[in-house]
Amino acid sequence: MLAEPIAVTLSVTDALEALGVPYVIGGSFASALHGIMRATMDADLVADLRLEHVEPFLQKLGEGFYADAEMVRDAIRQQRSFNLIHLDTMFKVDIFVARPRDFDRAQLARRQLHLFSEDPERRAYVASAEDIVLSKLEWYRLGGEASERQWRDVLGVLKVQGDRLDLEYMRRMAAGLGVADLLARALEEAA
Repeated sequence: MLAEPIAVTLSVTDALEALGVPYVIGGSFASALHGIMRATMDADLVADLRLEHVEPFLQKLGEGFYADAEMVRDAIRQQRSFNLIHLDTMFKVDIFVARPRDFDRAQLARRQLHLFSEDPERRAYVASAEDIVLSKLEWYRLGGEASERQWRDVLGVLKVQGDRLDLEYMRRMAAGLGVADLLARALEEAA
């Protein structure tokens, strides 16, 4: 991963942390940390944003980002996603508003603090290996099971993490997400 995408992502996580908003970095950033590195054009976060956070969040981000306040409010009301564009780099950060479902709560509860830089020290919360596999399987299913990148990311995490994965947790959550069949197939392919 390049320094600029990480720096931009950490700017967003800093703003969330300053407001006490629980978040977790997912997507390709997380799958690269737990599996096989690949370039990405954006960052994905799940955040427990509320309407009262919108104005202070956008103020904390400052003028370095393009963000539409009304789009953010709509995303929170509809429990959907919105994006932020870093103006200097045009790097995009997608924020998925946490939904009141077991998986979203579990991702936030199981997140892991990861060291991104030692000088200066920079840390941020990243999805667990199990949760990034489950999330990518859900996106793979929602995308008509057509994304080879999503599938490769899943297999990469499964192969690298191997026996360290909590398979019982993954199978339980996969059933709730409707991706138990995909998890079984991915585990078989990764073996």
